Amino acid sequence: MNKKSSIPPHDFSQSLLSGEGKNDYEKYIRTETLLSLQRTKEEWLHRDELLFQITHQSSELWLKLNNEEIIEATCALKEHKIYLAIALIQRATECIHLITEQINILNHLTPWSFLTIRPAFGTGSGVESPGWRDVAINGRNLNAQFNHYIQHTKTDLMTIYTQPAQNEVFNLCEALIKWDEQIMEWRMRHYNMVIRTLGHKTVGTKGTLTDAMAQRIFMKFFPTLWDIRTQLTERFTAQNNYAQ
Repeated sequence: MNKKSSIPPHDFSQSLLSGEGKNDYEKYIRTETLLSLQRTKEEWLHRDELLFQITHQSSELWLKLNNEEIIEATCALKEHKIYLAIALIQRATECIHLITEQINILNHLTPWSFLTIRPAFGTGSGVESPGWRDVAINGRNLNAQFNHYIQHTKTDLMTIYTQPAQNEVFNLCEALIKWDEQIMEWRMRHYNMVIRTLGHKTVGTKGTLTDAMAQRIFMKFFPTLWDIRTQLTERFTAQNNYAQ
């Protein structure tokens, strides 16, 4: 015969956390604060300000996570914890992928709508993004740590990329390339969105030509890993007598 449990039933309707909000979800996520960070309807110059502001605010949140992962990956690589560095870099890449995909929603912002709301952010520009500023810093630091690892372990990248079995270092290199590639993809999408909205040979909010953005699209954080591909092609071409 089963005995009834002496443990009293838990009252899930009761909030356990302190803070602002009607329930624990609101208190933990801090929804009241989060949803108050956008300009109000009374402040809007155009209703699409909400679309524009939320897109950029959410990008900053994903960039914050990306940067934390890249910082941790750099530390893991310093300690030669390659498997951990790979996992963290892959998570960071997913962060950049998410903000790349969400650029599409800005295509619903017509050129005239954007020009209408443009005065709302003064001289504000994406080049002032703290998230992207830290991407640049952390990306350079990760590249420096990667180069140090390659030199310290006397790793020959040509051997890594030509040996039949793909090892842990190969997977690390490919994770770094994927992160770098995803950032280039974001730059391309962002550039296309800006040109689609403002047109060519126009001036951005910082006084620079919009077309100048195109020059930054293919900037690379890990040039060594891109160069090895050129070297592989040249070596294979020479060995097989392929015409250039």
